[in-house]
Amino acid sequence: MHNITPYSSPVYFIYLILLLLPIMIGLYNGKRFRVYETLATIVILITAFFGGNMSQGISLIAYILFEMVLVLSYLRYRTKEGSKNNFWVFFWSVILAIVPLVFVKLDPLINNATISLFAFMGISYLTFKSVEMIMEIRDGAIKEVKPWEFIRFLLFFPTITSGPIDRFRRFQKDVLKPPSREEYVKLLKSGTNRLMLGFLYKFIIGYIFGTLLLPKVSDLALSYQGQAPLGLSWWVLAYMYVYSMYLFFDFAGYSLFAVGISNFLGVKTPMNFNRPFQSHNIKDFWNRWHMTLSFWFRDFIYMRLMFFMMKKKLIKNRVTMANIGYLTLFLIMGFWHGETWFYIVYGLFHAGAMITNDAWLRYKKKHRKSIPSNKFTEAFAIFLTFNVVCFSFLIFSGFLNTLWFS
Repeated sequence: MHNITPYSSPVYFIYLILLLLPIMIGLYNGKRFRVYETLATIVILITAFFGGNMSQGISLIAYILFEMVLVLSYLRYRTKEGSKNNFWVFFWSVILAIVPLVFVKLDPLINNATISLFAFMGISYLTFKSVEMIMEIRDGAIKEVKPWEFIRFLLFFPTITSGPIDRFRRFQKDVLKPPSREEYVKLLKSGTNRLMLGFLYKFIIGYIFGTLLLPKVSDLALSYQGQAPLGLSWWVLAYMYVYSMYLFFDFAGYSLFAVGISNFLGVKTPMNFNRPFQSHNIKDFWNRWHMTLSFWFRDFIYMRLMFFMMKKKLIKNRVTMANIGYLTLFLIMGFWHGETWFYIVYGLFHAGAMITNDAWLRYKKKHRKSIPSNKFTEAFAIFLTFNVVCFSFLIFSGFLNTLWFS
């Protein structure tokens, strides 16, 4: 028996729905069968993490215990009478929370077998949740967390491997109070629609782009290696578009499954994509692409850094401050994807695009009367943004690394 990756095949959904049926019947009648929900969660976690090599499951258990002790210890410190809300206690709590993830991310660079023991599927998304809780505890927004509430939040199985990244307070509202029958029927309808759309995205369109087209286009593009400057040919351009479509439909399909199954459990997990290829500019794109991740980075890195620089009066010029924020934000995002030149360049590329976009918007605001604004300019903005984004995905794919250095 091997570990079963959630949503990896249509057959998975048949067993999953059968397992969830008692929970759905309970919710339809306004009840949460908490004991059965826990048992169902254990079954799914066993198939995903303990099916073959048990190291992933053991790492997951150790990770959850470590993060729980850390978050609850910080909560206890923060809520005790007369707490000084010391910055360094908060700082080291965040650092300790991300240490397991840093170890895992360093693994490909160091190739250390001991570090590999920390790895398990979805560690990034669980770390984002833990860090969010620490930051909101510091803000005073989270004042009470019971151990089983922490475990339930982190191990919510529909989103455990690749998000979307929910927020603790929003999640608690859904799980503490079962929806009314009318609300649940709406959730069932939206969940079913999302599952069907997810099937279309991941198993049909994603399959066509990722399995049928991408390998062929890749071979054709590589056949020009050494025959054209930098190996660049029209097939590299084709690879860029095919990979971009595959990336979107595969990931958006997965996210729709996660949100749809959450709806079946009476939880309104936030959506991750909102027609990103119709974005009018790069900032608009990041408000539509992998939204829960981009909003997490915005709220807990960018905004915190802006506030810190303003409070300490490190930089007076707001434009410079924003540009430093973009560079920091997207560099971290690049390193989070991996310690390779193409992930880091991908991050820098998007930071440069955001800085350029802001400069253009400031110029446009000053010269509003002389710059046309109509359906043609709107269509051109969408076309330009689409191509900028697809080019960034070509960098992200690592194909240029294969083309140039293999």
